[in-house]
Amino acid sequence: MTATTSGDTTGITETELVIGGMTCASCAARVEKKLNRMDGVTATVNYATEKARVSHAESVTVGDLVATVEATGYTAEPPPPPVARATEEAAKDHGPDPLLHRLLVTLALAVPVIVLAMVPAWQFDHWQWLSLVLAAPAVVWGGWQFHRAAWTNARHGAATMDTLISLGTLAALLWSGWALFFGEAGMPGMTHPFSLSIERGGGADAIYLEAAAGVTAFLLAGRYFEARAKRQAGAALRALLDLGAKEATVLRGGAETRVPIADLAVGDRFVVRPGEKIATDGVVVEGASAVDAALLTGESVPAEVTVGDAVTGATLNAGGRLVVEATRVGADTQLARMAKLVEDAQSGKAAAQRLADRVSAVFVPIVLALAVATLGFWLGNGAELTAAFTAAVAVLIIACPCALGLATPTALLVGTGRGAQLGILIKGPEALENTRRADTVVLDKTGTVTEGRMTLIGVTTAPGTTEAEVLRLAGALEHASEHPVARAVAEAAAERLGGALPATEDFTNVPGLGVTGVVEGHAVVAGRERLLNDWALTLPEPLAEARAAAEARGRTAVAVAWDGEARAVLEVADAVKATSPEAVRRLRALGLTPILLTGDNAAAARAVADEVGIDEVIAEVLPEEKVEVVKRLKAEGRTVAMVGDGVNDAAALATADLGLAMGTGTDAAIEAADLTLVRGDLRAAADAIRLSRRTLHTIQGNLVWAFGYNVAALPLAAAGLLNPMLAGAAMAFSSVSVVANSLRLRTFRADTGR
Repeated sequence: MTATTSGDTTGITETELVIGGMTCASCAARVEKKLNRMDGVTATVNYATEKARVSHAESVTVGDLVATVEATGYTAEPPPPPVARATEEAAKDHGPDPLLHRLLVTLALAVPVIVLAMVPAWQFDHWQWLSLVLAAPAVVWGGWQFHRAAWTNARHGAATMDTLISLGTLAALLWSGWALFFGEAGMPGMTHPFSLSIERGGGADAIYLEAAAGVTAFLLAGRYFEARAKRQAGAALRALLDLGAKEATVLRGGAETRVPIADLAVGDRFVVRPGEKIATDGVVVEGASAVDAALLTGESVPAEVTVGDAVTGATLNAGGRLVVEATRVGADTQLARMAKLVEDAQSGKAAAQRLADRVSAVFVPIVLALAVATLGFWLGNGAELTAAFTAAVAVLIIACPCALGLATPTALLVGTGRGAQLGILIKGPEALENTRRADTVVLDKTGTVTEGRMTLIGVTTAPGTTEAEVLRLAGALEHASEHPVARAVAEAAAERLGGALPATEDFTNVPGLGVTGVVEGHAVVAGRERLLNDWALTLPEPLAEARAAAEARGRTAVAVAWDGEARAVLEVADAVKATSPEAVRRLRALGLTPILLTGDNAAAARAVADEVGIDEVIAEVLPEEKVEVVKRLKAEGRTVAMVGDGVNDAAALATADLGLAMGTGTDAAIEAADLTLVRGDLRAAADAIRLSRRTLHTIQGNLVWAFGYNVAALPLAAAGLLNPMLAGAAMAFSSVSVVANSLRLRTFRADTGR
C-alpha cells in the first residue's frame, strides 16, 4: 500500500509493510534500525501491529525495502486491503491455532516434569530419565520458535529476547543432560528436593529439567495470550470493517443483479430494500426512507432521506425502497477512511514508546553481559557451579523486554479501536499526549455548536392572527423560493402543520428583500420590513419590537403580511444543537476553557455563546484570521484544542495543538484534525478527550510497570533469589498483565464519568 504525499514532502513516498518473523520489541527495533540506515528512508516499526511505516525517496523502491528487511532475517510484504485483511484475521480467529496446539502439547509434557521435581515423595527410581524424555521435546520442539529466531538473529550478528530464552532453556537442558549421562544425577534412587531459591552446594548431581520445560511452557503461554489479546485488541477495527455490506443489488440494463461489493463502481445505481445495508456512499435518486446510522455513528434516531440526500455505506435502510447512485467506492468510502484512520493511529508511536524501543535495543546485550558477570561472581565467591549457573540462567530468562514492547501499542490498539466503536477516530499517539496538556478549547460556531443550517426559531403574530395561518400562507409562499431563509420557513411550516402546503400563484422574487405571491386567494408578502414599506405596509408596535429584538440577537427577521395588513414576524437563525450546552459543561469539567470562534456577526455569536454557557467570544473573523487567533492563544502559553467542521477551519485545526473535526464536516477539516468525531454531536468532543486521556494514562501505567519490573527483577535473579522456572513465569506474567491492563480500555463508555 503506497501513497505519495504532497506539499513540502513532494517526492517522498509513504509505504506500509507487514513484517513477519518478529517475536519481541528488540526485533522491531532491529528492523527499524536497518531501514533507517538506508539513504532517504525514515521508518517506524510497530511490534504489536507487526507493521512498518516507511517514508522514502522515490529512488528507493518497495523492493529495496523488502530486500533490506529480508536481509535482516525477517519477511516483508505490502498489506492486503483493510476489508480483505479483516476477513483473513476473522478466519484465523475461527480456525485452528498452531500456537495453541504447540502450547497444549508442551504443557502436557512439562507438567509431569514439574510435578516430579516439586514432590520428592513421587520421585521413583529412574524418575529423572523419564523427566529427560518428556523435557527434551518440550524444550526443543515446544520452544522451537525461540530457538529458530535466536539462530536467525545470530546469523545476522544480533541478539534479541529470543536469544535470552533460547540460551537459558537450552543451557538448562544441556546441563541436565550432562549431569545425567556423565555426572551423578543418573544414579538410581537419586532425589531432587524443590527449592524456590538458589542454594549453595550440589553440582554434578543437580538437574534443571523442570526449569527448562517449565520456562518454555510459561513463555509459550505468554506468547499465546499476547497473540490472543492482540487479536482481541484489533477486534474493534474488524468489527468496524464488518459493518459494510458484502453484496449489492445493481440496476444494469433495466434488471436487478446481485454483485460483490468489490464490483461496484462510481456511477452505478443500486437498490436498497428495507432492512438491508446501504452498499456504499452515494446519493438517493429514487424513493424515501429512514436510515439508521447507529452502528456507524452512534446516532440513535434514524435520519429521514429522500431524493438528492447523501447516504453513507454500511448504514441500515429502516424504511422504504431506495435507489442510490454510488459516489464513492472501495477505499474512498467513509467506512474505509475511518478504518484507515484507526489503522494509522494504531501504527504510531508515542514519545514514551520511542524511548522504550531504544531501551529494548540495548537491553539484550546488557543482559547477556550481566548473565556472564553473574556466573563469574558466583564462581569467584566459592559457589558451586550449579548455583552459579542457575543464577545466570534466571538472569537470562527474567530479562525479557516484551512488556516494554507491548506497553504502548496494545493500549493504542484497544483505545483507538474502542474509539472507533464510539464514533471517535484517533489519528495518532501524539494526539493522546496533547489531550493531557490541553487547557483551552476553541469551538467553531456554525455546524459545530449550531446545526449549520437556518431554522425557524420563533413566530410572533399580530392580534387576531393565528400561528397556523401564518405558517400555512408564509410557508407556501417561501416554498417556491430557493433561499436558505425561505427553505427554513417552508420546512418548519410543513413539519408543524403535518401536511402538504397550498400552491402559490404569481410568485415573484424581489432580490435582497423577499418574495410575493398569491396563496389561497390572499396576496402575501414576506421579507424585510423595507419590502412591506414598498407595499405601503407598516409593522404595528408589537411586531416592530419583535423584529428589533430578533435582529439584536443576530437572527434574521422575516415580516409577513397579506391582504394589506402586516400579520407576523418570523425569527430565523442557525439553531444551537440541543446537546451543545451539555457538551460545553462537560468540556469545562475536563478543565478546558471554551472559546467561541466564528466569522458571524458579534450579536449572533454572543447570543449563541449565552445559550450554551461560553464566556469568551471571538467573532467576525476571516478564515485566515482563525489561524492567527489560535497562534495568539498558543503564544499566551495556552495549549489549544480546536473543534471545527468546515473548509475554513482546516488551517486552524492543523495549527492547534489538538484538532478535533466533526465527521459531518468537510474532508479538508477531517484531514487536518488529530481526532475525528463521526457524530455531529459536540458531546463527542468531551468523550474523545476523556478516552484519549485514559488511553495515555494506560500507556504510562504500562511503561512504569514494565520498566519497574525489569529494574526490580534483574538484581533478584543475579543475587540467586529466583528459581529460573519462577523467573519465566514472572516474565510471562509481566507481558500478559500489560496487555490485560490495556484491554481494560474496552470498558470505556461514552457520556459517563468512567
